[in-house]
Order: sequence, then C-alpha cells, then structure tokens
Amino acid sequence: MNIEWMNILSVDDNKTNLLIVESYAKLLNLKIDSFSNPIEALEAAKTKEYDLVIVDYMMPQMDGLEFIKNFRELNVEIPIIMLTALGDDMDLQIKALEVGANDFLNKPINSGSFRARIINMLKLRKSQLLLKDRALLLQEEVDKATTMLKESEHETLELLGKSAEFKDPDTSKHTQRVAYYCKLLASLHGLSQRMQDIIFYASPFHDLGKVGISDRILLKPAKLDDEEFEIMKSHSKIGYEILKNSKSEYLKAGRIIALNHHEKYDGSGYPNGLKGEGIPVLGRITAIADVFDALTSRRPYKTAWSLDDAKEFLIEEKSRHFDPILVDLFVENFDKVQEIYTKYTIED
Repeated sequence: MNIEWMNILSVDDNKTNLLIVESYAKLLNLKIDSFSNPIEALEAAKTKEYDLVIVDYMMPQMDGLEFIKNFRELNVEIPIIMLTALGDDMDLQIKALEVGANDFLNKPINSGSFRARIINMLKLRKSQLLLKDRALLLQEEVDKATTMLKESEHETLELLGKSAEFKDPDTSKHTQRVAYYCKLLASLHGLSQRMQDIIFYASPFHDLGKVGISDRILLKPAKLDDEEFEIMKSHSKIGYEILKNSKSEYLKAGRIIALNHHEKYDGSGYPNGLKGEGIPVLGRITAIADVFDALTSRRPYKTAWSLDDAKEFLIEEKSRHFDPILVDLFVENFDKVQEIYTKYTIED
C-alpha cells in the first residue's frame, strides 16, 4: 500500500526533535508540517487535513495529552502517535489512549521503530480513506438507484393518472393542468415541498373512478338527468375503492382526493357531505383546480368559459363550494394560473 506524499503534522517544542522527525519522514517521501507551538499546530489543523499526527508529551504551552484532547474535537479519525521520554509509563499511556492517542514512541527516537510505526499508522489511515471512498461511492450508487426508482414511479403515476382521459378525449391535458394548479395552491397555502410533490402526482387520480362509468353517461352531449347524475357521482367512491389498499404515499393521497374532491365547503357536496375544514385539504385544493379547469375546457355539453369568467365563478362560490382562503390565494396569484393554462393547453 503506497503511503508516499501523505501529510504529517509534527508538534514538539524541541526544534532538534522536529528536525529528526522531518528527516525520517522525508526518507519515506512524506510531506510534513512542523510546529514548535501546539496552539499554532491546532490552528493549522482547522484548515488542512492531515493523515498522521506526531506530538510530544512534555511541552510548556500545552502538554501532549491536552493537545490530543483538543485535536480530537477537530477530528476523531486521524491516527496520533505521542512521543515521550518517560519510557513505558503505563499510567501515561492509559491516559493518552483515553484522550485519543493510537500509539507511542519513546525518546530518543529509534529510526527502525519510527519507520515501522509510521508506516503502520499511515496504512491504517489509507484504509480509512479507502473505506470512506467506497462508502461515498456506494452512497452515490444508492442515490442514483433511488432517483431512477422515483423517476420510474412518477412516470407510472403520470400514465395511470391519464387513464380516465382515455375514455374522454375532450379532457386532453385536464389532469396535467389540474396537477399544476394543485401544486401552485399547495405552495401558496404553505404546504411542505414534500406535500406539493405528493399532490402534484396524486391529483390526476381525482377522476380515476370514471373508468367505472358508462360511456353513455360519461360522453353524453347534453346535461345529465337526475338518475344519470347519481350514477356519475359514484365515480368518487369508485376511485377510492380502486386505490384504497395501496401502500404508495402518492396513491394514498390519490384516494383521499378521489373521494373528497366533490365535497363542498358548506357541506352540500358528495359523497359524504363533509363541511369546511372537515374536508381534507388535498380535497379542498383539488376541488378548486378541477372546477376551474373543467369550466375553462370544452365538454360534449358546453363550450369553454373564459379564464376571467371562471375566476369570477370561484369568487362567487367562496364559502359555499370552495374554501375561501384557497380561493383568495388562487385569485391573488392569477397571473401564475394563466401561465399554467397557456403552457399546458393544446388548441383543438
């Protein structure tokens, strides 16, 4: 294992000892910074990463034990060898090990012992660095795999979210616009970035239950009669039933949206007649996005409303159909709504 050009920090108040350590280190082609002042050495260690520290025990400003203790507050990995003229003082060695030393060298320094211990400590450091590199590489691979999995999941969600459109070509781009309107409202309402992401990918499932509605009703080019409308209303529960056993956090949010996006703020909506903030916020947000986009889109039984007319409808229905706070946020940021509409609308 090659240890050449690794960095050593040498600390000793005796300049002769520093020169001896330097000469031995240079024979091994090591780079070395020498300090006679331990405080200056600690400052240097804050800006430069070393591979090994060699520190004397007996120093006037700060002894070796105190230096090691302070150095370990900066770095817990780098090997440390303590030099001592006290021979095999077991109490001192125990104290040194307790504050973070890894090995010891007796003074006067023996060249053979110095070389062996330096090589061992630097090999230890090299192994640490290799393990760290491998851990970083593994983490990068995990991150790449996670990103690919998430992208794949998002792609699947987008495709599934368009399934309701398959039976109704006039709803082209509807789910996409609803997703962007929902994400905008979630952001304006102060929901977390994570929740914004979830509602973006979950809101296209609001009309998933329409796959269970007869084409005779779904594509009828006229207003539905009472019986047909009751059947149409069942799409909320159908969508919920389709998604109810999913473990995906996106599809869990999708089932909440599917069930609640036709609830009304005054309690007159369906399927459960929920009222006010008793309606989940994901449902309240999607209700505004869905109705706005439905009004501004062509349907078999109507022409598309203008954006301004649809905005006025939302204002009129504040506190009846829609959450008034969310409507105000939507209207106050209508320039962003218009940008979404323009970007994701395909002319027929």
